Amino acid sequence: MTSLNKIKSLEFGRTVAMLAIIGLHCQLFTTHTFYNDEPWLAYLFNQATRFAVPLFFLISGYLIQPKLSKTPFETAKRYSLPLIRIWLVWSILSLLMPFNFAAVTENGYLTERTGYWNYLLTNPLNSVLEGGLVHLWFIPSLIMAVVIIAWSVRWNLSKWMIPVAAVLYIYGVLAGGYSAVSELEAPFFTRNGPFFSTLMVVIGYVVRERSISCSAKTASLLALLGMTVHFAEAYGLHQYGQVFSNNDYLFGTALWGVGTFLLLLAKPNWGSAVWIQSFADSVLGIYVSHLLVAVIVMNISGMLQQNSWDRDITLFAGTTILTLLLVKGIERTSLRRILFR
Repeated sequence: MTSLNKIKSLEFGRTVAMLAIIGLHCQLFTTHTFYNDEPWLAYLFNQATRFAVPLFFLISGYLIQPKLSKTPFETAKRYSLPLIRIWLVWSILSLLMPFNFAAVTENGYLTERTGYWNYLLTNPLNSVLEGGLVHLWFIPSLIMAVVIIAWSVRWNLSKWMIPVAAVLYIYGVLAGGYSAVSELEAPFFTRNGPFFSTLMVVIGYVVRERSISCSAKTASLLALLGMTVHFAEAYGLHQYGQVFSNNDYLFGTALWGVGTFLLLLAKPNWGSAVWIQSFADSVLGIYVSHLLVAVIVMNISGMLQQNSWDRDITLFAGTTILTLLLVKGIERTSLRRILFR
């Protein structure tokens, strides 16, 4: 979509989702506010951000639908190749950059990095699907979902997209968050790969293809229902040994994301502020770079011996501001074509 016909509320949604992801990856509230020796404020905040990545997938499916429905394979190729380059470049940067500055000072660069590289080699398939750093899983998962849709459209199998995506999602949940109960084992972490991304991207695609809409009230109720179910599932699984904050996707997560997405479509003028649109324009760059910036800020916070609310403020504000400055600066240089799309 061109800058003239962007839906402002979707840009607003991407901005809020990105800020939520930054907060998640900054591991806010993990050092204080314990109850029964567990950081419940951190648990609750962690799970409260889980609408964000599904929303990214939904918006991606919605935006790519017109081109993907007309020229599926060509669109998938043009969409995927720049993302593969971005994933590869940032994976290499993540593999090279040390995470623990104190360990580098004490033991040397190679010793610090070798530990991380060996960790990735313990499950090479998972590492390939994830990339050089944990957050980069989003890119190959998005590409897989787009390719599945392109293949389905090209061979006139569109009617099977939602059923197949639903089966993938159900398996992903049962072998992921529910594994302690279902005893299903997957060869790699089910958050990675096509298990969750496909359903979300397909729903975004279908919503635009069929012009599906609902009132803001209905969408809000759907989002609230999904969030309630997600938190109830997380609490129930916690009783079986699944750490409350370790749930990326549960059954309620899909409803939560879809409800939030439909709410944004029902309120297209939300988020018309210039700064929101400017932030949203750089979301991909912010996403791929923010965790490396967070690592730097975490090291600085550690040097300052911060361990309470001061740590949270430093991590979130520092990561957000420095990442935004970094991305906006890179966008003004020729490096943009290498590091971003």
